[in-house]
Amino acid sequence: MTLNKPRYEGKRYRLDRPELLAPAGNLEKLKFAVHYGADAVYIGGQKYGLRSGADNFSFEEMREGVEFAARYGAKVFVATNIYAHNEDIEGLEAYLRKLEEVGIAAIIAADPAIVETAQRVAPGLEVHLSTQQSVLNWRTVQFWKEEGLPRVVLARETSLEEIAEIKSHVDIEIEAFIHGAMCSSFSGRCVLSNHFTDRDSNRGGCCQSCRWKYDLYVDGDTIAEDQEQPFTMGSKDLCMIRHIPELIEVGVDSFKIEGRMKSLHYVATVVNAYRQAIDAYFADPAGYELKPEWLEEVHKAANRPLNTGFFFDTPGTEDHIYEPEEKAAPYDFAGVVLEYDEQTGLAVIQQRNHFKPGQEIEFFGPGGTFFKQTVGELHDRDGQPLDAARHPLQEIVLRVSQPVKPMDMMRKRVR
Repeated sequence: MTLNKPRYEGKRYRLDRPELLAPAGNLEKLKFAVHYGADAVYIGGQKYGLRSGADNFSFEEMREGVEFAARYGAKVFVATNIYAHNEDIEGLEAYLRKLEEVGIAAIIAADPAIVETAQRVAPGLEVHLSTQQSVLNWRTVQFWKEEGLPRVVLARETSLEEIAEIKSHVDIEIEAFIHGAMCSSFSGRCVLSNHFTDRDSNRGGCCQSCRWKYDLYVDGDTIAEDQEQPFTMGSKDLCMIRHIPELIEVGVDSFKIEGRMKSLHYVATVVNAYRQAIDAYFADPAGYELKPEWLEEVHKAANRPLNTGFFFDTPGTEDHIYEPEEKAAPYDFAGVVLEYDEQTGLAVIQQRNHFKPGQEIEFFGPGGTFFKQTVGELHDRDGQPLDAARHPLQEIVLRVSQPVKPMDMMRKRVR
């Protein structure tokens, strides 16, 4: 893995190459994101974030995550990106001071009250402006720079051409989402969830109502009987791995992957693919080519069909999902390598999904480690034979056809 080395300018840094910024819904995901190549990870604490459904982090877990990331030269950011109501203000100062104390590098904030409070009470925390502010133009970016912010996370609706214009006017770090779920509402500022379920999207409670199934009506009359399937209105997911050179050359400073609610397998797979693509570009910009296996890996973790969002044009009807579609990824996460014995060729696998002898499996790890094999005999730690790996987190002994390392992952084909 090629580490991202910051060079410091005053109180902040400039990156020699784009930062790969990964999501982490819990401490295990943070560790795997960093191990698989993330330069930085963004997480949620137990207050002030927009993913109340994620596991989220205690201060003790944050400290452990910061210490783990530091061993790889990586950083940890905390999302504090709610729009605060009056009752949210009490305790904010103490919370921000504690984030600074445990070693968090930056917060991601949208509400000016949180921005100002962090600058005043926790000056060691960088403040990055959240995409929830829907920044689309260079004058707004300039405004936030003058307010002392070193980085702006652009709205997902910003095009590549608009990013180039922003970078030509303002010397500031620009972060952009380059992979993951898109929202049917503008920059995620949705009120459907509030109306349908009394769960506030802008305070962390989005119920993903755009993914629900609906009946359609015309002039008060249902047309459901004419539908083979109920109607949905979600966006296809964003994927820019085909366009790494354009993103780098236009000046995006931080490549952000969406998905604090996504699985461990998703985080590791997607980070691994983008890490390899970014490093390959910087190793030989003139000779860079997209490797088919990077794109294949991304598709193995995809939850929905993929597109390029707003980067090149405004999404049309073909960029939305109007009826339930088959899950894109034909693979399931099956296990994590805990140990490997070179003498015997035996690996200890922590089970994450059912697998059994005779199934085809794949092993993969950071930097492109990859091979396939068929599951052979299975045993438990005591040497007792097993007809299948049935129990979550059970430790299974399996002979592997090639060397593996701790934190390598195993998946199985499901169709």
